[in-house]
Amino acid sequence: MILIGDENIPYENIQKVEDINDFLDTKPNSLVLFEYKQNIIEYCCKNSLNYVVVIKNIKEAIYSNALNAKYIVCEKDISKDIQEVADNYMFDSKILAIIDSNEEFEEVAKNQIDGIIYRALLK
Repeated sequence: MILIGDENIPYENIQKVEDINDFLDTKPNSLVLFEYKQNIIEYCCKNSLNYVVVIKNIKEAIYSNALNAKYIVCEKDISKDIQEVADNYMFDSKILAIIDSNEEFEEVAKNQIDGIIYRALLK
């Protein structure tokens, strides 16, 4: 299980971006994180950047995987549906459910989601 944002487990540096201009201020080798925007996803894919995308539905998950997202992040309540699609179509992207505390690990693990990311990192 992938655990991003847990204080007990080291994780990659993540930088939130709002638009393409924000990429000028990102640190080298950082994962960029953003809410689903087709133009930013295409930019990341075209420039071979590692990125984390926050999605709201299956359609956005499919596009994100097709354009090489490293991680696809979604709310916990839709994570099981997204994970089932990812497993069925053998996504290369990993699905991460958003959690607020480590008390939620067990529920996410029981749903066989690839991993979690703490909501605090998304702000």
